[in-house]
Amino acid sequence: MKQTLLAIGCILYTGHAAAISAGEYMAKVSDCVACHTAEGGKPMAGGKVFATPLGNIYATNITPDKTSGIGQYSYEDFEKAVRQGIAKDGHPLYPAMPYPSYARMSDKDIHDLYDYFMKEVPAADVKNKENDIPWLLSARWPLHIWNWLYVEDAHPDNRSLKTTAQDKELLARGAYLVEGPGHCGACHTPRGVSMQEKAYDGNSDIYLSGATIDGWYAPSLRNISMSSEELKDLLQMGRSQHGAISGPMSEVVTQSTQYLTDGDLEAISFYLLNFNHKNSTPVAKDGSISYSPTDGKTLYSMYCSTCHGDDGKGKDFTVPSLVNNSIVMAKDPASLISVIYQGAQTPQTKGNISFRMPAYKDSMSADEITNVVNYVRGNWGNGAPPMSKDDVTKYKKAQQ
Repeated sequence: MKQTLLAIGCILYTGHAAAISAGEYMAKVSDCVACHTAEGGKPMAGGKVFATPLGNIYATNITPDKTSGIGQYSYEDFEKAVRQGIAKDGHPLYPAMPYPSYARMSDKDIHDLYDYFMKEVPAADVKNKENDIPWLLSARWPLHIWNWLYVEDAHPDNRSLKTTAQDKELLARGAYLVEGPGHCGACHTPRGVSMQEKAYDGNSDIYLSGATIDGWYAPSLRNISMSSEELKDLLQMGRSQHGAISGPMSEVVTQSTQYLTDGDLEAISFYLLNFNHKNSTPVAKDGSISYSPTDGKTLYSMYCSTCHGDDGKGKDFTVPSLVNNSIVMAKDPASLISVIYQGAQTPQTKGNISFRMPAYKDSMSADEITNVVNYVRGNWGNGAPPMSKDDVTKYKKAQQ
């Protein structure tokens, strides 16, 4: 759980002509605006609603307004709120704010954030909304117990990483960004009965193993079957040569990851692709990385659901449905394998848009093509018999 944090100074976002302060950059890395800015509202003035099992809660005003915001907060008050989830008046914050992850942030980054909020964010006199939680369930004192059970003392300056990777500094930076300010585990790590993340760093094989949130499946990030460049493209542009991002992650790209420096994109990619997740991504003797096959559901969520939907029904007159599809249901899966392996395109006719599916022969292994084919054939009432890896291997040999 411990690492050496790379010291960083004022960071310039290389994708824009103008420089931004280190604090503004860290606010973007931490994705503050996504939660604390309501649609059509003033920046960081709160009001955005979050549905929870207990009821709706509303993000608070974190502008430097002295009445409704955090203008009365000292640095010590701010640090305690960000790292420990305790407000200036002593009441605990709801863990919808990812302070268990922010607890890993460095003193410098917290100081930079404080300076940014106090000096650069415009003050907004927008009153905070009352949470829609029944009074019997709205007591805050149980959160002190929650914090004691689940919030770890994880200051980055005394953490260490277990790794065989050669570039330890790049790995350390990636781990810091993913586990700390980026709080990727908030969506991609399963939660327990108390709604806590079951793990907060890569030392656990549960961390980033995938979770369902707000009706979307945030896929496992432990066995990503793509190149570093493709992963960086997804984080920076929301799309890549073979894939695209949708759902809640779209807002993360819009408000946060598109602003990351090339160095930080490289660090995150390096961490996710090369970190030794308890033998999930073992390093071979020659230094290359070998990946164990990803399950069919995760692969479908990563590559297929953007167009075909989580229910496999596609889009009328545009994207074919996979439910009761004759190719999917066929006794011989050769056509389905072909579509996934080398892609496909529907006819271009008058007044109709042609739908093109990309080829995944360079993105998926034979095991993974087998897994996703069996997932599609066995779900949504399709009930087609499973195929074996031999079917994919035979097809690939026939194409050579």
